[in-house]
Amino acid sequence: MLKLFNHYVPSNTVLQVLFDAFLLFVAVMVVFGLQSKLDAELVAAVVPSAMTFAVTMMLLNGALGLYRTGFGGNFRDTLMRVAMSIALSIPVAYGIFQVLPWGEFAHDAVEINVVVLLGFVVAVRGFAVRRVGAGVLVKRIMVIGTGADAVAVEHALTHPANSSLQVVGFYPAGPGEDVRVDPKRIVHFDGNLLAAANHLRVNEIIVALKERRGGVIPLRELLDCKMAGIKVLDLSSFFERVRGQVRIDSLRASWLIYGEGFRQGWGRTVVKRVFDIVVSLILLVLATPVMILAALMIAIEDGAPVFYRQERVGLGGRLFKVTKFRSMRRDAERDGKPRWAAANDDRVTRVGRFIRKVRIDELPQLFNVLKGDMSLVGPRPERPFFVDQLTRDIPFYAVRHCVKPGVTGWAQVRYQYGSSVDDAINKLQYDLYYVKNHTLFLDTVVLFETVRVVLTGDGAH
Repeated sequence: MLKLFNHYVPSNTVLQVLFDAFLLFVAVMVVFGLQSKLDAELVAAVVPSAMTFAVTMMLLNGALGLYRTGFGGNFRDTLMRVAMSIALSIPVAYGIFQVLPWGEFAHDAVEINVVVLLGFVVAVRGFAVRRVGAGVLVKRIMVIGTGADAVAVEHALTHPANSSLQVVGFYPAGPGEDVRVDPKRIVHFDGNLLAAANHLRVNEIIVALKERRGGVIPLRELLDCKMAGIKVLDLSSFFERVRGQVRIDSLRASWLIYGEGFRQGWGRTVVKRVFDIVVSLILLVLATPVMILAALMIAIEDGAPVFYRQERVGLGGRLFKVTKFRSMRRDAERDGKPRWAAANDDRVTRVGRFIRKVRIDELPQLFNVLKGDMSLVGPRPERPFFVDQLTRDIPFYAVRHCVKPGVTGWAQVRYQYGSSVDDAINKLQYDLYYVKNHTLFLDTVVLFETVRVVLTGDGAH
């Protein structure tokens, strides 16, 4: 895994993006070479633009999920993702092609050929060589422990499948340890931990134990492994890196205090605010026809009001009124008692079900963003009734209020619709990852992921 601007990206994903960008760059140069005489003047004029075009388009497709771990598990999923990438890439490609300085060598035939080549590269990535480079940087992992935490580590590496990380065995922490893993995969080796790791050619060791202070696994042996060049990770660091979440069950207050991240500097605040204002204004202009149509559909089906305003908890626990399109019946809470909104809630109208699926109901929150109550990206704002309940039941729940709530967020694109305390715990783990690592880069990733979720129906509502 590579850490880019505090966000973890699989190293194989980076290799695949670079490989495809290089392939597209070469293809663009070939097209120009066939259409014009290949000389120093053409190379000097075309190379910078061709490189910019290739990298930009592959980054776009990467953000749209073409290179996402576990992609390509079945034909339908592959077809949907490739079709979406091509459909969005082609118009963007036309726009970028027009802006880039190609000199006097660009004309309609070249432009058409370049766009066709782009579609070909995306299709090849999706259907033929999705796994190219997947085994180049395979890391062999040994897990310390055989209990429930060890099972959770293996599950995290196989759901979805991650061909770049391979669990080679489970090293027992001590006699009498609870065994939840396949007994055939337990490492039995006469020697110390380092000798076992060298024998299995291990690159990383994951300590899947709650207590790591030397009781069952001597710290000296782990230190020897680290000094020998083997990376050693605890549960918190492992899940943050692989799953993009900060696990509640392995979290300590000292880790929050002394660990990296959770920075709330004024520079980041200013950049985030400017980004929110600019992007929100652009989205409002583009979405105005959609919002007008949604308002008419709601009014025709269920009458007024079209919008609803509800009290939510924002930055620092401050209350504010969120504005959304009304997707439920007018008598959704006629008894006055707050209720969790479920994925297939019978209170949702037919129009409401559609606008919630494609997130049109969230668009009026852009006015909350302009006002400053919300950000484009952040934890989902919850109602005070549920916040009080969740703060009592879930450790560190209040940490999510260290940043502004968002129209969309890391938890919304990584976890399905939440309608219980257990769902709130799972979503909080993603929220804590965002609070710890939020940057402009991660905000951009979340916005692209939101586009992917809306277009494919994959992920959270």
